[in-house]
Amino acid sequence: PTKSSVQDSYPDSVFVQFLRESGVTLTAGSTANEIAVDQVIFQKRLQQQLRKHPRFPNEFISALETYIEDPERFRNCLLPCVPSSTSQHSPVTFLITDGIVLCYSVSEDGLNVPRLIINQLKWLDRIVDGKDLSSKLMQMVSVAPVEIQRDIITSLPEILEDSQHGDIAKELNALLQQNTQLPVPILDALSSLNLSSALLSEVRDVVMGTLSAVQLEDLPVIVKFILHSISASDANEVVCDLRKKLELEQCVLPAVLQASQSRMKSKAMSGVPSCNNGQDSVALVLEVIKSAIRFQKTISEAWLKVVDLLVLFILHSTNANHSRRGAERVLRVKVRKGLIQENLLQKTFKGHAQVMRGYFPSILALAQGLLRSPDCCVVSFGGHMYKQAFTAFDSYCQQEVVGSLVTHACSGVSGEVDVALELLCELVSQKPAEMSQFTVFVKGILDYMDNLTSQQIRRLFHLLSCLAFGQEQHGGHIQDDMHIVIRKQLSSTVPKYKRIGIIGAVMMVGSMGACRYSLCWCFVMALLELVRSCSESSPEAAALYYDELANLLWLFHLFVSIPHFLMTPNMCVSLSPFVFPAYVMHNLDEDESQGGIAINLLIVSSQILYTWNFFFFFHHNFSLSKAEREFLCSLLFYTINWFRETVNAFCKQNDPEMKMKVVTRIQNITYLQSLLQTCLAATPGYTPPQANFDGESAEGMIPSSSSALPKKGKKGKSAGEISKLVCAVDRVSLSLFNEKEKEKDAKSGVSLSSYWPFFRELDVEVLSVLQCGLLSRTLLDTELHSKEVQLGPAELLFLLEDMWRKLDFSLASAPAKKAPFLKTDRAVGFAHLQQKNAKEIATYCIELLPTLCTHLENCHNHFQTLLSEHQGVVDAPGVDVKEQQLMCSAYQLLLQVLHTTFSWAGFSGPEHRALLKSALGVLAGRLKEDETDLTLDQLSRWEHAFEYLQNFRSTVPSLNTALCLIQLLIVLSQYGGSNHRTYREQITTLTKRFLCQEWVTASGEKERGNKYNDALQTLLSIYLEHTDDVLKAVEEIAGEGVPELLNAAKDANSRSWPTLNRHTFLVYYKSMMAVLERAVRKIPPSKQTDNQEVQSEKLLTWNLAVRDFHILINLVKMFDSRPVLTVCLKYGRLFLESFLKLGMPLLDYSFKKHKEDVQSLLKTFQLSTRQLHHMCGHSKIRQDTGLTNHVPALKKNLEQFVYRVKAMLTLNHCQEAFWLGNLKNRDLKVR
Repeated sequence: PTKSSVQDSYPDSVFVQFLRESGVTLTAGSTANEIAVDQVIFQKRLQQQLRKHPRFPNEFISALETYIEDPERFRNCLLPCVPSSTSQHSPVTFLITDGIVLCYSVSEDGLNVPRLIINQLKWLDRIVDGKDLSSKLMQMVSVAPVEIQRDIITSLPEILEDSQHGDIAKELNALLQQNTQLPVPILDALSSLNLSSALLSEVRDVVMGTLSAVQLEDLPVIVKFILHSISASDANEVVCDLRKKLELEQCVLPAVLQASQSRMKSKAMSGVPSCNNGQDSVALVLEVIKSAIRFQKTISEAWLKVVDLLVLFILHSTNANHSRRGAERVLRVKVRKGLIQENLLQKTFKGHAQVMRGYFPSILALAQGLLRSPDCCVVSFGGHMYKQAFTAFDSYCQQEVVGSLVTHACSGVSGEVDVALELLCELVSQKPAEMSQFTVFVKGILDYMDNLTSQQIRRLFHLLSCLAFGQEQHGGHIQDDMHIVIRKQLSSTVPKYKRIGIIGAVMMVGSMGACRYSLCWCFVMALLELVRSCSESSPEAAALYYDELANLLWLFHLFVSIPHFLMTPNMCVSLSPFVFPAYVMHNLDEDESQGGIAINLLIVSSQILYTWNFFFFFHHNFSLSKAEREFLCSLLFYTINWFRETVNAFCKQNDPEMKMKVVTRIQNITYLQSLLQTCLAATPGYTPPQANFDGESAEGMIPSSSSALPKKGKKGKSAGEISKLVCAVDRVSLSLFNEKEKEKDAKSGVSLSSYWPFFRELDVEVLSVLQCGLLSRTLLDTELHSKEVQLGPAELLFLLEDMWRKLDFSLASAPAKKAPFLKTDRAVGFAHLQQKNAKEIATYCIELLPTLCTHLENCHNHFQTLLSEHQGVVDAPGVDVKEQQLMCSAYQLLLQVLHTTFSWAGFSGPEHRALLKSALGVLAGRLKEDETDLTLDQLSRWEHAFEYLQNFRSTVPSLNTALCLIQLLIVLSQYGGSNHRTYREQITTLTKRFLCQEWVTASGEKERGNKYNDALQTLLSIYLEHTDDVLKAVEEIAGEGVPELLNAAKDANSRSWPTLNRHTFLVYYKSMMAVLERAVRKIPPSKQTDNQEVQSEKLLTWNLAVRDFHILINLVKMFDSRPVLTVCLKYGRLFLESFLKLGMPLLDYSFKKHKEDVQSLLKTFQLSTRQLHHMCGHSKIRQDTGLTNHVPALKKNLEQFVYRVKAMLTLNHCQEAFWLGNLKNRDLKVR
């Protein structure tokens, strides 16, 4: 039909007539309506006609409804009108004033009619009844299809006025709880609405509640809404709740969402991944968080407080250097506390490798920082980050990981180098194909071998050998390079480089031996022959060669034919006839007799002891020349080292006869060491022969009291000297010497602790001898003759000392810094121990824990029996003093071993929790043997272990032993969880008991000396730090204990504090001053807004502190030694600074309400400052530089105190109370 016919069919229609007169021509069919005038003119004309019509608007609306009943005409009305020149909007835009009944039909040509209707509603200039329109729209949402629902909801912010936003938001909030299919459009609409903070918080809570039930592809929009709705006041709470709902502490989405998440693509990406068909929704979530952190500072700070691993990577990659340091610091703290664990890291890389690829630079930077930490737990986590990044990412990232580890290995920092080389070895063993591509990077470490220790060189060559001789066919070029380097080092005349060549060649032999084919065997034999020919000219080099080869055979069980290759006929050496008359001793298989001996030289450092006659001269005070004394000391070192290697060789035997012989050898070692102490005391300046050949000479470890120059070797004797000596020996009966050998009471000599680098290392397995116990055991030898073998106190002490040194080296919480003046490393003598990791050492120690507890109980029973037999008198007549000293030392070492074991930082990691549970179970089981079902979650395990150790408090024989027990209880209390306060009170009570006990040695003398004073100071500090009221404790000691000394005898003790006497006064005084200064620094600063009760409490605290300070300052009048003055000047200045900073503001606010208390405090404090002024004058008069160095800063603080008091009085309008006078210079007695 034509246009005219359409209009003629509705001649009386007001709708058609008004439109035609206003300039719009309605058409039929698929042709759009036409407009002949401008849109503004049409609108104005139509408004004029409607105002003039008497039946407006009912008749016009009725005609409109009749007209649009035809779907085709309705569709034309929704489409834009077609003018002759420009496009205009549909006239329906201007016709909707009261309400429209919407139709949801879809035309045949594919046009979405409902969407067209919604679009028209967006452009309405005016809505008469917006509330009714919104109500009808929400009704349609409840019945319309999902697609139409989404269109309606997303259009609401553009249709409705601002006044209706609150009401519609409530309806959308209710709809969000009912319909889980529409979270995205609802949140889009809510984000565009103007809502109040209360309503926004309510909506956010609802959204947070639905977070665990939404589809994965909807998650980014929901997280975005939550983050964008956060204010500064609720950022922490909202982010914390969001983290819990997303389960980001596991770095995976909740289990409900995991099923909907498809597998991520494995292809590598250079930047942050984007969304591909909904597979990268997790990446979009992180992008949302990243965007919020970048533009909202409050959100960044909130994430730093409730940290999540993925968000830490985002924080590090997004923010500036300051925030990056904050992210690194938070990560270290969370790892140290166990909040972020290695299994979390593994799940993160495994589940979201594609997402994390975009943050690889941050991951690498964080791993580098963690690896440089002194905390072993943090270092371990950094190593896991490296390994996971290498495993999960592409070859470019793998190259960066290897390059970073090589940088660590070349840094020269010992701990960092060790971890880097260990990680590289693990990667080579786990990922040989991938690591073979980066051999050239690893080979670069060879240029930095000068900075590596022997153990690090072993690891380096093991690493390179695995790459060169592994299964992958990429090691041909590095094999040639390694051969060149090894030949170059072996040919060097510098001992250091020759050692590197020997170690590298042996490690290379080990890797070649793993190939096990004939051609490789030929190379092995050629390489071994090369090493032997290059080292035979140097005894030290040859010794290192055999040590390294023996170590290789022991570790890898390789090359059965190598020992036959090494054992040439020349290895059997006949030592007869002897230069000196020979005397055979310590023979376990035959009767001791004289004669020729043939010994197989199994180790280079062991030589036959053939001049035992020298000991006769020492025991009978005959004079020996210096060369003879040194020769005798060398013989003792050689013999002890021979026996130590013998114990290493046979300690793993289970045969009772062999166990008996091992214990006998340990008895021989302890006896020979006692003789060596005597010989060393008579041989000052002596340098022992080298025993460990994988490092530099250990001359730097010799005690500084040695006055003679170090010796490179033994001096030979002339024929005349030897003949005279032989004649003298022949005139002496050897029977006397046999009696001396069995005599255990040797003369006191120097300590052997500084000579440990000159002894051969004992293997960890030797500690199994501790299981023999202290009791006598009867074993049968091969001839069925009974022999009594006893692990006595001396042997127990020997094994415990070695065990403690091993644990202190392996399980130390932080690596000890090497003193710059020492020539040797603390790792000397631990070559075998370094090949075991800390977990292996801790595991072995815990296996021995029942045995250690048995020895500890035996020591306890020994002293308990001693006290009961002698009515509590330690130094009673008839007591074996030497045995008491040995048992006391063993008691202390047992506690030190337990303390070092339980102090291992590895117990804080979840991977070692079972090991800790086992250790605590052993201690608990000693007290409650019938309770075997204790678990780590139950506090009974800790309580019983703590109670078990407390039971030893009654028999500790010395103050150092008491300190070890207290330190062990402190470490154990850290595993007590919520009962930490109870343990703290028990530790305080026990510490005070030890301080109030008089300590006497077995010889009847009071304990004293530097070690005693150090232990006393540590014990007193523990007591003052653990007590609930520090100020009261200081007043109790200074006000009651010290005055008891004033009228007492010179060597008398305080009655209430027996450890306090004139010799230990300085220890007590320094500890009290230090803890008092720390206590006042912890007093909270005062604020003007504090209520009266808080001000009164703080004022009372300061009154107590000032009174204690006054008491301590006045003690200088009676104890005026230089060390006491130094302590007083130092801590007096610090106390005065704290008072000016924290105390004076409190007086400013409290003066009006507590005038008398403030006045009393200032008067007391003025007396103390006056005494400090006298001390400054005394220091100047004495012209003591150590004292006068403290005077300028102290005088400055004293002047500040005067002006600060004046300012306080002025502030409170009481300046007439201030009067300034001149102090007279007086001495310390105020004369």
